[in-house]
Amino acid sequence: MQPYSVIIKPLLSEKSNDVREETGQYTFVIRRDATKDDVKKAINKIWNAKVDSVRTLITRGKIKRRGTNFSKPIKTKKAIVTLAKGETLPLFEDQ
Repeated sequence: MQPYSVIIKPLLSEKSNDVREETGQYTFVIRRDATKDDVKKAINKIWNAKVDSVRTLITRGKIKRRGTNFSKPIKTKKAIVTLAKGETLPLFEDQ
């Protein structure tokens, strides 16, 4: 799998920013078929950062109602990446 196609986007929310500042863990939305090893290789290739661990989770789509119609968004997969001591990603630090 191509490194640039594994990571869809960084997840920038209040909760993910608090976790990043406290523990140095970065959160990304990734492809559903990406593995932990794919994410590790992609971050190493794109930002030249040493990755300690990767945790992945699949979030379910929240059912929404509009009138009598129901819709359910697709499931998404997230990766929480822990970098080695002293490593940072410039994508998050510039904000």
